[in-house]
Amino acid sequence: MTSPIERRALITGASSGIGKATALAFAKAGIDVALVSRSQDKLEVVANAALEIGVKAKAYVLDLAKIEEVKAGISAIAADFAPIDILVNNAGMGYTNPLVDTPLSDWQRVIDLNLTSVFQCILGILPAMRDQQRGTIINVGSIAGQQPFPDWGAYSVSKAGLIALSKTLAAEERNHGIRVVSISPGAVNTSLWDTDTVKADLNRSAMLTPEIVAQSILHTALLPEQAVIESVTLMPSAGAL
Repeated sequence: MTSPIERRALITGASSGIGKATALAFAKAGIDVALVSRSQDKLEVVANAALEIGVKAKAYVLDLAKIEEVKAGISAIAADFAPIDILVNNAGMGYTNPLVDTPLSDWQRVIDLNLTSVFQCILGILPAMRDQQRGTIINVGSIAGQQPFPDWGAYSVSKAGLIALSKTLAAEERNHGIRVVSISPGAVNTSLWDTDTVKADLNRSAMLTPEIVAQSILHTALLPEQAVIESVTLMPSAGAL
């Protein structure tokens, strides 16, 4: 199943989890992949796996937490791997803390990475997509952006903001042939649950897998250009989160 036009994607957070699974799903569909994250070693593993599948793949190291560098960094990557047809904004962090106990520095860190860096990634690639008069931007949100979960306040706000960003971008860019998708998964079994900013004890075997989420991302990307799936809410059928 390949698309006749959209054949080149840039994926952030591509070294593990949903980003890695999406890169490999795209590669199997014949889509070349530019892979972005902080870890050269992990990126090279994914890039090599994509190359073995038979597409072009390249690893680019960029720290999206350094938001003042993101726009120029993504623009340079997009120029090097041009033309980019698909942007998957997947990089992000988890964070748990009651709002009353959330330091301003933590709040800002979550908003910067989960929302502001995505805004900057989009601005880094939008001029080229406008020139092409086509492109698909897929933003990975969360069910936490749609409904409240106690102790996930900063994270929920960042993902709700991402959903609003997606809707506004869609309205502004559809006349330029650019489609915007927001995908909001429930809990996904990734290394997010092992990070020091997340304190939650959930049944990981009941969660979605990164590969399932990647299949939904691929499906939205391969839709004919005259159609768009504007938002996807993807939940574990067992109902966990």
